[in-house]
Amino acid sequence: MNTSVVNVKIDPQTKKKAQDVAEQLGFSLSSLINAYLKQLIRTKTVNFSALEENPSEYMLNSLKEAEEEIKRGEISPAFDNADEAIAWLNKNEDQVR
Repeated sequence: MNTSVVNVKIDPQTKKKAQDVAEQLGFSLSSLINAYLKQLIRTKTVNFSALEENPSEYMLNSLKEAEEEIKRGEISPAFDNADEAIAWLNKNEDQVR
């Protein structure tokens, strides 16, 4: 099988952590990178998971602001059916415009 070398600049700590995770999963880092590149070619999409990342200050502020808007009734609630949605719109007609 012909192979080609790809050089990627990455900080040593990130590389070590990635190698450790790959090993825990029973893979080499090289095999995971190969699989990822093949998936990129096949799907033409890039996916990242943020399972262990903490939300940014901006995200926390946005969530807090949204919660306050909901409490003030400035955001429509979830509806179980169209009749509920229409009733809410009729009741809050001034806010919707």
